[in-house]
Amino acid sequence: MMTTPVDPAKSSPEVSVVVPARNEEASLAACLESLVAQEGVHFETIVVDDGSTDHTRDIAQSIAGVKVIEARPLYPGWSGKSNAMFSGAQHARGKWLLFTDADTVHKSGSLARSLEEAERFGVALLSYSPEQEVRGFWANAVMAVIFSDLACTYRPKDVCDPAKAVAAANGQYMLILRDKYLEFAECADVRASLLEDVAVAKALKQSGNPIRFRLGADAVRTRMYRNFAELRDGWTKNLALLFRNSGRLAFERLFEFVAIIGGAASTVVLFAHEQIVLAILAAAVASGLYTSSFIRVRRAHFGWRATLSAVFALPLFSWLLLRSRRAHQRGEVMWKGRTYDAQSRSLAG
Repeated sequence: MMTTPVDPAKSSPEVSVVVPARNEEASLAACLESLVAQEGVHFETIVVDDGSTDHTRDIAQSIAGVKVIEARPLYPGWSGKSNAMFSGAQHARGKWLLFTDADTVHKSGSLARSLEEAERFGVALLSYSPEQEVRGFWANAVMAVIFSDLACTYRPKDVCDPAKAVAAANGQYMLILRDKYLEFAECADVRASLLEDVAVAKALKQSGNPIRFRLGADAVRTRMYRNFAELRDGWTKNLALLFRNSGRLAFERLFEFVAIIGGAASTVVLFAHEQIVLAILAAAVASGLYTSSFIRVRRAHFGWRATLSAVFALPLFSWLLLRSRRAHQRGEVMWKGRTYDAQSRSLAG
């Protein structure tokens, strides 16, 4: 069936697509164009302008089929994105909500396929981890490292298993039953969290609602960060919340880097001094650790170049982990022009 964005005169949509947007002029047009072109499902598209000071609102209003609303006032105890999501949900008319970020691009037919998948598996929440579009050597390397550790911490098969406590979702693509979202949206652990996606997934799973989480490269792609400052600030906001033992993980990855590079360097020096046995031992240690690191990073589904070079980004990942930990401890987390204190923390896992 050919279908398209909702006509207000027609019946309620099956899905309300909600795009929280705060100063997203660089990416919003591509996102909305990919959304309004979806077919096979009756839907509406709502952009929630979260106090933007750029051309975000003008861009949203220029695209036919898009409804633009303002986020309600940001009350104490709410994070900015949670507040924008809740604002959109209050205006939504669909049985399902698709929360998606302005930096995403949706592949043809993905909305209808995701709805069919959610109903086929009988879940209250379906979330995809998008295909990552990353530019630059260092950005690719560090993103591969980060997503590999995320894949180890939040294994999709464990997230989908009702018997396992681990819960996760990716806020760039969350298809959720509207009534289930509204049931938990105003809970303190959800509304205040800077990891609103994980908080929603955790609340649903703990209450016995089935959830599904998987790599969604077949449905959606994203370019999360356009420069190093955005990458630094974005992961400073998230890493200490995503990894419960962020300090320990930072030192583990730094030790891994030192052992691999130190072992490789020692191999060269020992061979030069004709210490053959010691050189072979050093080479074995370095190659073994590198192989283990390589296998882990491959889980992130990045390209071969990023996977092979990820070892050089281990110190940068360690620094970001420690920076995030310190920012949360001091209540100095800044994102999109807002500062969040320790009340915005949530439990990972």
